Amino acid sequence: MIRLKSVMQIEGIAAAGSIVAEVLEMVSEAASPGVSTGDLDEMAEGLIRGHLGATPAFKGLYGFPGTLCTSVNDEIVHGIPSFDRELMTGDIVSVDCGVQLDGLFADAAVTIPVGKITQNAQRLLDITKSSLDIGVAAARSGSQLGDLGFAIQTHIESAGYSVIRELVGHGVGEGVHEEPQVPNFGTPGYGVRMEPGLVIAIEPMVNEGGRSIRTLDDEWTVVTADGTLSAHFEHTVAVTPEGPRVLTGVHSLTPARES
Repeated sequence: MIRLKSVMQIEGIAAAGSIVAEVLEMVSEAASPGVSTGDLDEMAEGLIRGHLGATPAFKGLYGFPGTLCTSVNDEIVHGIPSFDRELMTGDIVSVDCGVQLDGLFADAAVTIPVGKITQNAQRLLDITKSSLDIGVAAARSGSQLGDLGFAIQTHIESAGYSVIRELVGHGVGEGVHEEPQVPNFGTPGYGVRMEPGLVIAIEPMVNEGGRSIRTLDDEWTVVTADGTLSAHFEHTVAVTPEGPRVLTGVHSLTPARES
């Protein structure tokens, strides 16, 4: 069942979202060669718990052990943070963060370049980020989720990249994962009709190569089947009468860094 949110609930989700944005900004600055994904996770948990009433939304969710999902290079989503996993120059790392604040949830992700990255990697980040912007712009009352998915898909595939079909965005707010599902592909004029009060996590996951995926033996980390790079950006977005409202702030997080 889709649960539309009140104006007061949307403000509460935005308050949680501001903490998510703060975390992503901090880890984007901290992610550098020699820093481990465990270090990033520890920083994030400390920042979140430093806000009265806030807790990490992912830690313990379905048994996940981390505050962040940290997915490096060919890892798409759900990478487990580890003090043994040190970042290296040229890596890209997707950082996905959720925060619960006073019973409401927000969720966002950014893919971060570590030091100097290749032009090909930077282009993947740029296209994935711009596909999120396109998806956000499409989250308008009266449109359908198929319209939103088609807009994202068209942008990604026209750039020569692949859209993952098995992993999608979702409703969010009273829980981390709610209805409806929000695919990054679709057919115009089909799917749930968006209306004011709908709050969704829009999260393009884009592969440099083919769209096939597999899950590692840790039963969490999802990777590209062909070993090529993957990028992931996400915002929590409210559909309002005035248009889409991003509730997870700050996305000036991936400055161009080319080799």
